[in-house]
Amino acid sequence: MPFVLPEGLAPEVYPLAWLVGRWRGEGVVGYPGVEETTFTQDVVFDHDGGPYLAYTSTIRLVVAPDDAAALDAESTPDTGGDPDAAPAPSEPDHDAPVWSTETGYWRVPPQRPDGLRDEQHPVEVLLADPSGHVAVYIGAVGNGRIDLVSDVIARTETGAEVTAAKRLYGLVNGELMWAHDLAAFGEPMQSYASARLSRVED
Repeated sequence: MPFVLPEGLAPEVYPLAWLVGRWRGEGVVGYPGVEETTFTQDVVFDHDGGPYLAYTSTIRLVVAPDDAAALDAESTPDTGGDPDAAPAPSEPDHDAPVWSTETGYWRVPPQRPDGLRDEQHPVEVLLADPSGHVAVYIGAVGNGRIDLVSDVIARTETGAEVTAAKRLYGLVNGELMWAHDLAAFGEPMQSYASARLSRVED
């Protein structure tokens, strides 16, 4: 099925058009001092005709970290016997505890920096979260892949010490997959979270 540009999308953000819509899925979070656990995530990329995409993300823990060890094979999502099949995105459990939220904007700047391949475009991302952080990411988008590195991370006096971050997004067989690496709390850059999301049809 051919891809159709969202109606009213500004030409400036055509390289990001494949992100537009609602996504839902599951992932895992873990870091030194943060016990590994699974989560569900709802993501929305939207637009109002301006030269940017609006972004929101809500991550809810599937189980509290202390209960993660209690998971067993009986709690694995049913994939119909196909080990490679992704479970259908389920309805979010709004009673589950929220792990994190983010809101922000994604832009494709007009200036093209040196070093980009012909099929790539520059991208800028501005994100904020209620735990006291505002971040600017810069990177490149092309061929269904987005690579981002933090340019600036500012925090309030009570915000956790996060010094740098990297993010990778990719469209794989119609699914949105992402990975997030952090340098925080004096730890070197390493994996923090990742997820696999499916598009939610309206």
